[in-house]
Amino acid sequence: MAVQQELKITGMTCKHCAVTVEKALRGVKGVREASVSFPEGTARVISENEFPIQFLLEAVQKAGYGARVSPTTEPSTTPIQAVPLHLAIIGSGSAAFACAIRAVEGGARVTMIEGGTLGGTCVNVGCVPSKILIRQAQMAQDQRAHPFLGLRHCEPIIDRKALVKQQQERVLALREAKYAHVLTSHPDISFVSGYARFADTHTLLVEKNDGTRQAIQADRFLIAVGARPQVPAIAGLAETPYWTSTEALVAEELPRHLLVLGGSVVALELAQAFRRLGSEVTILARSTLLSKEDPALGHGLQTALENEGVQIHTHTVPRSVRYEEGVFTLECGSGTIHGDRLLVATGRIANTQDLGLAEIGVETLPNGAIPVNERMQSNVPHIYAAGDCTSLPQFVYVAAAGGTRAAVNLLGGNARLDLSVMPAVVFTDPQVATVGLDEQQARKQGLDVESRTLGLDNVPRALANFNTQGFIKLVAEKGSGKLVGAQILAAEGGEIVQAAALALRGGLTIQDLADQLFPYLTMVEGLKLCAQTFTKDVSQLSCCAG
Repeated sequence: MAVQQELKITGMTCKHCAVTVEKALRGVKGVREASVSFPEGTARVISENEFPIQFLLEAVQKAGYGARVSPTTEPSTTPIQAVPLHLAIIGSGSAAFACAIRAVEGGARVTMIEGGTLGGTCVNVGCVPSKILIRQAQMAQDQRAHPFLGLRHCEPIIDRKALVKQQQERVLALREAKYAHVLTSHPDISFVSGYARFADTHTLLVEKNDGTRQAIQADRFLIAVGARPQVPAIAGLAETPYWTSTEALVAEELPRHLLVLGGSVVALELAQAFRRLGSEVTILARSTLLSKEDPALGHGLQTALENEGVQIHTHTVPRSVRYEEGVFTLECGSGTIHGDRLLVATGRIANTQDLGLAEIGVETLPNGAIPVNERMQSNVPHIYAAGDCTSLPQFVYVAAAGGTRAAVNLLGGNARLDLSVMPAVVFTDPQVATVGLDEQQARKQGLDVESRTLGLDNVPRALANFNTQGFIKLVAEKGSGKLVGAQILAAEGGEIVQAAALALRGGLTIQDLADQLFPYLTMVEGLKLCAQTFTKDVSQLSCCAG
């Protein structure tokens, strides 16, 4: 005799989720038919005989979703509520919250432990305050150096204290809206203020901020403790009042002369921002600027920064640092450099040193990062990690995506993080935006590729903006013409690169891009124009020629 039962499903975000739940229910022995409605959030199950509804609930949970008996339907058997999975999350940044929200939607109970400031790096000391600072500096630069005749230039009056106040008010507002409010909206997430350490593979010992201690046992764990600025071992540096990005972002006085150690993202973004706010700036880079990227990007950005008055010393590492009477003195191979402030921006290191990972067998790299697979799993099967404390690229969107996928897998699913198409942006001016492979990377993977580079003086929007600084470069497979990568140096590079990312994801060819309709006048039209250079001379085309 057939038996019909109805369930309420939580955690679905699209029709594909409904298909996944249907497949999980049909896999339960004895189920004849299962249909799931994404809009209604319900599942109807027809089985051959009566059996405990717990079998159905557990099947849905293993697929990464939540389930309960529908209150509008009398079940044919006595419902047995499955005991919720208990997940402990160490950290409270983007990866942690993405995981927690998805896990409780899937029926889990979550305990989140944070010893520092709620919200992690991005909202507090990373993306949000730095992009506000960069925008403030751009406004100042536009006042003194915009390209339009008939608009009088002026030297901006900078009130750094007021700028920091506005910046930090926005940081606080976003932390409250995107983190604190989310906690109050999810009663299944318990928050503990304190520092956690593994006592064994299923127990955390938390030194709480109120001075007490608490043992927390859980079925599974996510480590999402982020990273902190790494300080190089330079003689005398530790004894000086140097800045990291954390201090630089909230400094209420502008340096007269800021010295910057580092040649990558954070160093370059902040160096340009402080220069535009009025400080003298000198950069000391161990190698070249953006040394891991296509060399043309670093070279082009160096020219732009030097044109704004930034002094740049490449292949330079100080032998020693000292601080006396308000002056930093850096002894370098090429001579002595002085400044009143020193910013150390030479990379970041994972915050895993006090978690007791070695004692429970969780592997870490020399920089403390936890190696994870595509499922965000460490070498200990029930312990996962996501965000800047892992071996993955340190971008907040990678952290959030990793947290969501970790939650699905912690609940028994099989979600994987695919980073084959990962756009990245350096928020200098011009911006550096990349996706896919550059020529050197492609050839290392055995691909036979060709490339074209389009100067922005061929892009009508850049001409209209009177700002043709930069280029767009596309890399494609020979023969097939399939796009494999894009490198962009442009004032709005971050707004261009996602179109290239979508083209990569869709497997488009150079000809596909050349044939697409792009709105005129836009900077993203440069992708079409660059694609056209593979077969024609775009300087001989009329405006918006198809």
